[in-house]
Amino acid sequence: MKIKKRIGQISEQEKEEIRALSNHQNGLIELSKIIEVNDGNRAQYEKLVKDIVEATICYQQWWDDMETKYQWEKHPAGNWKIDFQTNDVYLVVE
Repeated sequence: MKIKKRIGQISEQEKEEIRALSNHQNGLIELSKIIEVNDGNRAQYEKLVKDIVEATICYQQWWDDMETKYQWEKHPAGNWKIDFQTNDVYLVVE
């Protein structure tokens, strides 16, 4: 049973921040899927991996900051989702 509960709303600026962070992280991950690692590009690949880790940390930090700011409800089996049309934040438990 899937439960979806509205728990808050973020600002337009916050929405654009998480959208940019998510796009950056996803772009790096997609790039990592198409690059073949060899001796000629090992340094670039290692930088890409480092960038993915940094992007993931920034993405998670944004969620941590919003949790602190808004005191969003949590659930051990839940995730927060944003409706980018309305800026509403939902707790989704599957």
